[in-house]
Amino acid sequence: MRAASWWVAGIAAAAGLAAGAWLSRPAGPAIPAMTEPSTAPVAAAAAPLLAPGDPMPAFTLPDLDGMPMQFPGRFLGRPLLINVWASWCAPCIEEMPELARFAARHADDGPQVVGLALDTHEAVLDFLGNVPVYYPIVLETPGPADVSVRLGNSQGLLPYSVLVDAQGRVVKQKLGPFKAGEIEEWAELDDAP
Repeated sequence: MRAASWWVAGIAAAAGLAAGAWLSRPAGPAIPAMTEPSTAPVAAAAAPLLAPGDPMPAFTLPDLDGMPMQFPGRFLGRPLLINVWASWCAPCIEEMPELARFAARHADDGPQVVGLALDTHEAVLDFLGNVPVYYPIVLETPGPADVSVRLGNSQGLLPYSVLVDAQGRVVKQKLGPFKAGEIEEWAELDDAP
């Protein structure tokens, strides 16, 4: 009977070693966990602080079809309102109908609205399936040196908006959502530097 106990103990030990080896094996490509991004302040790496009067930094981001959109190049000659948002950001979602109305009113003149989504392509498409907007959307991966930070969002909070004049100079920056009726006055270029 004692030999049987040793036999069972040996099998259990071997099973434990096999399980440990299996659990510690290298996996295939890691799939990042889908977690809600932090709203904690983000350090602006080595990016200089962007201020009104400064030229907008040049960057290229993909639109929802994966086509590269160059900034400010594509928009020179017309004012530009860049709104940084994410599908998980409640204040961003609340202000989107106001931005959509503003964009529709200024389809032919005034600032062109562009949404800069700090989000995944899938999350943005799902969101826009429920809350459609008809202004261009570009995608960026959130991080300590993303385009939002390069545009002056040193706190890394959302929503964040930047108004750029027709020559590609930053006019205004706003952290936080637009309230109803606020965009028209905020987007006026009279007080440009």
